[in-house]
Amino acid sequence: MLQSRALVIALILLLSTTLPEVQSKSIFEKDRRDLLAIPEAIASYFYEAVNKVSPKISQFLLDTVQSPSVVAARYGKLLCTRVSIMFEQLIEKIKNLWYTRVLGY
Repeated sequence: MLQSRALVIALILLLSTTLPEVQSKSIFEKDRRDLLAIPEAIASYFYEAVNKVSPKISQFLLDTVQSPSVVAARYGKLLCTRVSIMFEQLIEKIKNLWYTRVLGY
């Protein structure tokens, strides 16, 4: 039972980290916010498919996803995305300041 729980946690974390790396964009490109929705959608579809077959296993999956380690990993990814967005906004402000004040465009 413990091995299957560890396997499910590893699978969820693997899906949440592998898929955004495949479709990753440059740090200066916009619309990276929707990459967080892709693992959530996959997990939701997977949960619905498993729920149709076995509600008991789907409850186990739900409990696993709500475990502290998975919640901490999701929160860390969310925090990293927020910092990345703030960094992108800072770069845009610096570029704007450089072009308007220093270069006089």
